[in-house]
Amino acid sequence: FFGGLPAPCVLFAWALPTKTKTRGGRPRPPPPRFSFRYSPFMALDHDVVIDSRRQELIALCSRLVAQRSPSPPGDATGVASVVREFLTAEGLKSEIVAEGPAAPNVIATVEGARPGPHLIFNAHMDTMQPGDEARWSVPIYELSRRDGRLYGLGMGNMKGALAAMCVALAALRRSAEELSGRVTLTAVCDEVMFGERGAAYLLRARPDLKGDFFLSGEGPGFMDVAPAEKGLLWLDLEAFGDVGHSSRALKGRTAAAKLAALLLRLDPINDEMAPSLPELKGINGGEGGTGLRVSLNAGTIAAGGVRSLIAACARAEIDVRLPPGVSGQDIERRAREIADGVNITRVKGWDANWTALDNPLVAGIANAAEIVRGRKPNFVVRLPGSDARRWRELGVPAVCYGPQPTLSAGIDDYAEEQDVVDCAKVYARTAMALLRR
Repeated sequence: FFGGLPAPCVLFAWALPTKTKTRGGRPRPPPPRFSFRYSPFMALDHDVVIDSRRQELIALCSRLVAQRSPSPPGDATGVASVVREFLTAEGLKSEIVAEGPAAPNVIATVEGARPGPHLIFNAHMDTMQPGDEARWSVPIYELSRRDGRLYGLGMGNMKGALAAMCVALAALRRSAEELSGRVTLTAVCDEVMFGERGAAYLLRARPDLKGDFFLSGEGPGFMDVAPAEKGLLWLDLEAFGDVGHSSRALKGRTAAAKLAALLLRLDPINDEMAPSLPELKGINGGEGGTGLRVSLNAGTIAAGGVRSLIAACARAEIDVRLPPGVSGQDIERRAREIADGVNITRVKGWDANWTALDNPLVAGIANAAEIVRGRKPNFVVRLPGSDARRWRELGVPAVCYGPQPTLSAGIDDYAEEQDVVDCAKVYARTAMALLRR
């Protein structure tokens, strides 16, 4: 027996002829660099192996959740140790590439028997802050398994995907002789706050990790596939006005009033939708069309410290998320045109980015997800940013797919248990589709 199935059955399945099709039956033009052949049967053994390791996968999730890594400060040392211990037990060598002692990035590679494409698996080890801890109904740093869900900070974003990628890499190690190319897991730090110690540092220190394809475990929600993600624009607003006792305040003259007026003038931007782009035909905006709508929010607002005094200065930190086709430069220009004396400082930003739907990576993961899940996944625009952007900026095709259950993580962070298991299968199948010759 081989992976739970009679070996002749597995070999026969892998010997079946394969064809590549596109939606609508149109022939796909050959990709510029790599051929793409796929059969529903060729990763059957990985499915069986991953199913048999469900309890080990859940145990790995538990160990990852127990290691606290909220950002800030984003210390991922404990998570990195758990990842390396698992990989070592699976016979996989790993290494740490770090800019500092609290900012480890873990790398592990499965080398195929022949030269070929380089597929990058990517997951981040830091998590969001837990928010209002009093509102959590389950332990924050302890895995709770109930009603088919795995609860704990980071399960949705994104320790569930990290565990799934570790298990998928271990399964692929068993099939290294079948691969042409290599698969590298990059478990990075400092992603949640768009820091420079994680993927950005890794690409500077190890340009060989650019790869040819990039698969991020950052799920866009609902087990959809995200070949695209929104861009980002951060603006700081600062208003000045009259000072003195509150009894002397005049309409529109205080710093707080000037800031509030600008925020109201900016608010209609939230109604603006992305233009129709031919290259994104087939991608939808997800729940409520949010992926194709501009979103603008004042994350922080501050003024004075004494109720009875007029604040000399009022400040706000603005977060704008940009759908494909909407330029951050244009939004910034328009904000400055209506600023009316309020100072605006650009903190950081980048436009939306995407990978074409006919890329072998997109087709590969969509086919794998359909086989594993029994339905075609939706193609959507991911709302929060991810490290996929850093690889797309280098010209590398990149896709996000993972077990985050909704559009973004929050209180009682969780992932569906079956989704985590299925992600491990999809990751392994995608690698086989891209690298098996």
